[in-house]
Amino acid sequence: MVQAVPPGRRAGTQAQAQGYALAHPQQPTRVQLRAKVAQIFSRTPNGCGHRQVAMCLRAEEGVRIADKTVLKMMRQMGLRCGIRRERAYRRYNSYKGDVGQSFENVIGRDFKADGPWQKLGTDVTEFKLSFGKAYLAPVYDFASKEIVAHSISMCPNLVQQQEMLQVLMDAKPEGAEPILHSDMGWQYQHEFYVRTLADNGFIQSMSRKGNCIDNGATEQVFGHIKDEFFRGQDWQTFESFKADLDAYITHWNTVRRQVKLRGLTPVEYRVQALQEAV
Repeated sequence: MVQAVPPGRRAGTQAQAQGYALAHPQQPTRVQLRAKVAQIFSRTPNGCGHRQVAMCLRAEEGVRIADKTVLKMMRQMGLRCGIRRERAYRRYNSYKGDVGQSFENVIGRDFKADGPWQKLGTDVTEFKLSFGKAYLAPVYDFASKEIVAHSISMCPNLVQQQEMLQVLMDAKPEGAEPILHSDMGWQYQHEFYVRTLADNGFIQSMSRKGNCIDNGATEQVFGHIKDEFFRGQDWQTFESFKADLDAYITHWNTVRRQVKLRGLTPVEYRVQALQEAV
């Protein structure tokens, strides 16, 4: 039978606990790492989460530290990464009907790939700024999580796609025949876009009409970019915005570590995977 604790004893126990806490104040966790934690957190305008900080500490400082310990440190330091919010803006939509050639959904929401340059995704996202609008057209590797090509423009036109495709063709490893998945936007139905991919060994795949989940992997990248780089920020000129977004994409590829890549950066994962495949 469980006996109730008398009120007097309960009050005494609470007083003892309070007395112990006053006599033994909690010490800051891993003080020697605080400067590095702050430096990692400040690499992007809106900070980053504790898992990202922990992966960087392990890779760059060689320390053994648990994710929960880093979370505790960041709370003590007042470092908090913003939580993704519902979109307060209308998603950019490039669909204009059947204006060219369309393709079946080869990906079928299977975004997993055994190695780099097997499955890629592309789309266009819009940024509203003081000087007007800017558009990012990236190509994202589903395996390495790397943005392997991109173009930033003030107009989402064919010229932007031509620039992006040129970067993509220059980056593609010899012999690779990747699937490139997109929505049914007019750019991806255009004769130049279709012919360029076919001539360079790409297999084209398209989402179903009005179904953004079919292109969910690329949409997720846009969410991270707008959380870490864009939300709450503004630029007065297109040139300064482009320079900073270019720098962030370099950060994404070469500095930003990912749990699904076992703590590697996208470039580290790609290089390692291609070496193992030889």
